Amino acid sequence: MSPKQTPPDGLVIVDKPSGFTSHDVVAKMRGIAKTRRVGHAGTLDPMATGVLVLGIERATKLLGHLALTEKEYLGTVRLGQNTLTDDAEGEITSSTDASGVARDAIDAGIAKLTGRIMQVPSKVSAIKIDGVRSYKRARDGEDFEIPARPVTISSFTVYDVRDAVAEDGTPVLDLIVSVVCSSGTYIRALARDLGADLGVGGHLTVLRRTRVGPYKLDSARTLDQLQEELTVMPVAEAATAAFPRWDVDERRARLLLNGVRLEMPDEYTSRGAVAVFDPEGRFLALVEEQKGKAKSLAVFG
Repeated sequence: MSPKQTPPDGLVIVDKPSGFTSHDVVAKMRGIAKTRRVGHAGTLDPMATGVLVLGIERATKLLGHLALTEKEYLGTVRLGQNTLTDDAEGEITSSTDASGVARDAIDAGIAKLTGRIMQVPSKVSAIKIDGVRSYKRARDGEDFEIPARPVTISSFTVYDVRDAVAEDGTPVLDLIVSVVCSSGTYIRALARDLGADLGVGGHLTVLRRTRVGPYKLDSARTLDQLQEELTVMPVAEAATAAFPRWDVDERRARLLLNGVRLEMPDEYTSRGAVAVFDPEGRFLALVEEQKGKAKSLAVFG
């Protein structure tokens, strides 16, 4: 990029490698895009791979709203062992022979964890308890509780059940699963809770995020590919993909950009964030309905 070129403006859909934190990926992207203004929409644990949505320059204003969208995962749940972190990163805290667990018991356990449920996040997580990260309290050996919170598991499907033997010789079962869920869901907590319900313990050994809202793996690029060619989804295209679109005339566009709260058509009420475009197709703002009027969440025009 020559000194005269400005950094690209838009979303980058990264296929995150295992072993990288989300912050590591952001740091790498700052180097690739040659700008400090890079952020991400929702973290992925270091062990996990797959879709991580990054925003560059003005697109960082979209990220908080994109983070609230539905996510989809493929993973492997190991029944028969608990770990400190509820995934393969943590040390094993218990081992139980899981070879006798029946498929119908697994299905019943999965059913209990589908729909709107109350979930206690993993203790080794970034949740803040009284201002301190949960993982820090856990590593300091504190005894503490994390309050359960509502999450929605739209779909929790087992594709395969495989007999396996853990490194310590324990007969275990590996479940190949897919999960579609709301923002804030911990897949490793699902593995832990399924194992607890079946009485043998459980943790997550593999996790790949295949979708964040409308953004899927087929549009994701590895860091190496992005180093070769930076593929950026323009802000307007990203907004059209993720939010309902409201096209306004020139007069309304002008009023909106001058801070006037426009009357919103009924079709956009109760739909969350809405992307507003002018007659030339320029993305002006992200708004939400408040008392029948458009309240600006972020202005782009």
